[in-house]
Amino acid sequence: MSFNKDYILSLTGKNHEDKTTLGLENTFRRVLKEGMHGLCFSPYEEGQNIGDKLNEVQIRRRLKLIKPYTKWIRTFSCTDGNELIPKIAKEFGLKTLVGAWLGTVDAINNKEIETLIKLANNGFVDIAAVGNEVMYRGDLSESELLVFIKSVKHAIPDIPVGYVDAYYQFAKHPKITEACDIILANCYPYWEGCSQEYALIYMKDMFNRALKAANGKKVVITETGWPSEGLGLYGAKPSHENAIKYFINTQEWSKEDNIDIFYFSSFDESWKVGTEGDVGAYWGVWDKNEKPKYYSKLPFIKLKRKH
Repeated sequence: MSFNKDYILSLTGKNHEDKTTLGLENTFRRVLKEGMHGLCFSPYEEGQNIGDKLNEVQIRRRLKLIKPYTKWIRTFSCTDGNELIPKIAKEFGLKTLVGAWLGTVDAINNKEIETLIKLANNGFVDIAAVGNEVMYRGDLSESELLVFIKSVKHAIPDIPVGYVDAYYQFAKHPKITEACDIILANCYPYWEGCSQEYALIYMKDMFNRALKAANGKKVVITETGWPSEGLGLYGAKPSHENAIKYFINTQEWSKEDNIDIFYFSSFDESWKVGTEGDVGAYWGVWDKNEKPKYYSKLPFIKLKRKH
């Protein structure tokens, strides 16, 4: 086999090492304009915290900003105003992956499930997600989660029902995998300390592990992303440039291999610092003030060709 410089590390995605920051930003702008399959929707404004009541004005404003760039949105809860999100999203012509947040409080869990079923029966849900990383956190037992999944499937038989967790949980919990209509896998090379240069290969392996566990069922990547600031984790380094490179590689792979991916996340949210460390607040494509993070402050200049 002979050497070909065009195929050095070709499986890691496009080679962006020779691009300036401005060049990366221009590529990001092009890829974003081409659109993506899905975005995880961040509804909380600066100064708000999880559990605060969301209002229609802020939801409508943020959905209007992201509408030109995505076909789907993903929500995480059906209470505290989150139940408004899929209704407004449908007004904007977006498809919805709607999640019921399940934790340790029975009354809240029951309200989440009740509202998810109601939203689905009223035509606001395209995919229903019963819980998010419940097994990872240990908030419920496997049998408790299965009761919720099966009750939702019975109530909305014509809508795909799944459960969201880290990709490896579906091999660890085959009963949950069997109960789901669709496998909703979170794939974060960052959180496993993978450097950005090899992150696309790493994510492909995560996806394939979920695909193997799924045993023929459709697998959707419900979360993946890269933070733009923070201390980092082993070889995974947050930075403006690394976040752009990961976004570009992820979106191009999604299109090339027809993989449904929900990118995490739409907006930076400061409240996440406490739960995820300093990187928690910096996963958005837009910043906490709803401004694009990866556009240069300099104007986009089209150079004239010299004669």
